[in-house]
Amino acid sequence: MSKNAKRPAAPVAKKFAAYPRLNPFGIGKNISAADLIDQAFLAYNGGRLREAAKLLAEKMLPDDGCIGMSLTGALTPAGLGKSCLIPLMKAGFVDWIVSTGANLYHDLHYGLNMELYAGSPFLDDVVLHKDGVIRIYDVLFDYNVLLDTDAFVREVIQGPEFQRPMGTDEFHFLLGKYVSERGRALKLKDSSVLATAYECGIPIFTSSPGDSSIGMNVAAMALRDSKLLFDVNRDVNQTAGIVYDAKSSGLKSSVFILGGGSPKNFMLQTEPQIQEVMGIQEKGHDYFLQCTDARPDTGGLSGATPAEAVSWGKIDPNTLPDCVVAYVDSTISLPLLTAYSLARVRPRKQKRLYDRRDAILEKVRAQYLKTGTVDKIKTSRKVAKRSSGVALNKTLDRDR
Repeated sequence: MSKNAKRPAAPVAKKFAAYPRLNPFGIGKNISAADLIDQAFLAYNGGRLREAAKLLAEKMLPDDGCIGMSLTGALTPAGLGKSCLIPLMKAGFVDWIVSTGANLYHDLHYGLNMELYAGSPFLDDVVLHKDGVIRIYDVLFDYNVLLDTDAFVREVIQGPEFQRPMGTDEFHFLLGKYVSERGRALKLKDSSVLATAYECGIPIFTSSPGDSSIGMNVAAMALRDSKLLFDVNRDVNQTAGIVYDAKSSGLKSSVFILGGGSPKNFMLQTEPQIQEVMGIQEKGHDYFLQCTDARPDTGGLSGATPAEAVSWGKIDPNTLPDCVVAYVDSTISLPLLTAYSLARVRPRKQKRLYDRRDAILEKVRAQYLKTGTVDKIKTSRKVAKRSSGVALNKTLDRDR
């Protein structure tokens, strides 16, 4: 063959060996949701949702991996607590949760058997206000639902077990106990995320406990000399402890993020807390699955990508190819991912992390006291080595 002659084209099989052929079946009338995702969600955001489903079912859930879920956006008033979250929790597919307080507050409506209605986003809100109707986009309910839910919270937190500082996981566990008892009295079944978390030993944290109607009622009761205070320091260390306990026990740690915002960061900051602040050698969460409609280029946390999280130590760089962001809103993605995981994965034994909360905290505390320092943490990452301002001032004072 001459020097300038063209080489024969590489066989198609070699060019595309890593990629399955795009040749879907026609959709039949009896197809399951899981088969629909596998067979028809093949490209664009549908393809990303399929990748998310497979990541959840084939890597995050197997081998007893630890799954943390963050909840942002008005998911429970739309009924997704009953339809999706509770089935996932009961199947052992969610081990711990960080939620907005609003999701937990609106979950109480269902747990107390109050009525919410499917409405329209195009109603006249002035008329609704006159009629005493509250609207969350296309979800409607009577103003008394708020007043009765507020009264339930205030009545419950008057109890003696609430008269002390506590982490939000303990607060939600105790509150969930009362919701569970009320549900049994009302003959309800699987109606409340808080009650299910209490029954399954799943810790639920709120990253901004004052930013919801639950927090507003707690604040009001403080004016009546309630001693209830949220121990946010314990929350930060407790969540870091959950991740450290899993990773140090040889389990994978995964995050399943719905939306973004403060719950997303609170869940992801567990790894920087372990590495950067406590000085404990770690690599980051193993798997990252996020469903969001936020763009990454506008400066909002909801759109922050797994690749960006790697630079913070939040995600293990070795597992970055297994991290998935599906740009689909949670009201679409969560029902599909719930159906897929329940169809493809056997129920797992519940970890009941709440039952071990003190031991988990003590484990990370002991390791921190062994490795952590007050001045600059030593790290295996290649960073500039310089003294902190405090250490520098100490050196200057000593040399004077």
